[in-house]
Amino acid sequence: MSAARRLGQRTMAPIPARAGVGLKPEHYRDVLDLWPDVGWFEVHPENYMGAGGWPHHVLERVRARYPLSLHGVGLSIGGAEPLDRRHIGRLAELVRHYKPGLVSEHLAWSTHEGHFLNDLLPLPYNKETLVHVASHVDELQQALGRQVLIENPSTYVTFTTTDMPEVAFLAELVHRTGCGLLLDCNNVYVSATNHRFDPVAYIDAFPIEHVGEIHLAGYAEVADDDGSALLIDAHDRAVRDAVWGLYARTIARAGAVPTLIEWDNDVPEWAALHAEALKAERILAAGGASRAA
Repeated sequence: MSAARRLGQRTMAPIPARAGVGLKPEHYRDVLDLWPDVGWFEVHPENYMGAGGWPHHVLERVRARYPLSLHGVGLSIGGAEPLDRRHIGRLAELVRHYKPGLVSEHLAWSTHEGHFLNDLLPLPYNKETLVHVASHVDELQQALGRQVLIENPSTYVTFTTTDMPEVAFLAELVHRTGCGLLLDCNNVYVSATNHRFDPVAYIDAFPIEHVGEIHLAGYAEVADDDGSALLIDAHDRAVRDAVWGLYARTIARAGAVPTLIEWDNDVPEWAALHAEALKAERILAAGGASRAA
C-alpha cells in the first residue's frame, strides 16, 4: 500500500490515558528498531514545518504505529502583535497531514516587533490580557478546526497589574473559548517555589475537568540574588520527587490522563527516558484503580 493511500485512510487517533514521551532525534534509531511499549509520542511542530527529509520520514513511520500529539512552542499566543498567519498555516497543514490526537500551546509570549525571542515569557493576569489571549485562542482553534489545549507556564517574575490568580485566569479562558488545558506539574512546582505559594493548593484549585494532557519534567535549582532557591524549568534531567508527588495528587483528583515526560536538553539514553515513562504509568494505574474503588 502506498504512503499516500495509508495517509488517506488514517483517522484521528485519540491519545490514550498512558505515559508518552517526546520524540527526539537522539532516539529515532531506538524507536524504529525497538518499537517500544509507550502510549504515544509528542513533537514540537516547529521542528517539522519544513518539507520532507529524514525527520518527516521518521515521523511518518512513528505516526503509523502510535498516537501523536503536537505541542507548539513558537506561536506566541500571548504576544501583543497579531498571530503569525504563516505559522498558523504551516501548523494547520501538519494537523491535516498527521491528524494528531491533541494539539497544545503555551500561555506565554515570545515575539516583539517582528523579532522572535528564544523564551516563553509570562503575562499579567487581568481582564485586558484575558480578552487578548482569548481572541488569539479563538483564532487558532478556528484555523485548525479543533480544540487546542493551553499550558500553564513556569514563571520567574510577577506583575503589579495582575489582579486574578493564574488558575482563575485559565478557568475563564476555558469558559470564553472552549479550549482545554494542559497541566504541567513541573511548572506548578517551579512557579510555586519562585513566588512562594502552595503548589498543593494550586493543584487542588485547578479546573481539572478541562485537563486533556499532563506534563512532567525535571527542574534545575540555582540561587536567587537574596540567596533563596530559584527553580528553572530546564527539561534536562529526571522528574524530581516533589513533582512526582504533585502528579500523584493530580491523578488522584482527575483519574488517568495522558501524561508526557519532557526531556528536551541533555537528552539521556532511551532506557533512562523510558524508565521515567514507566514510573508515570505506575502512578496512572494506581490512580485509576483508587478512583474505581
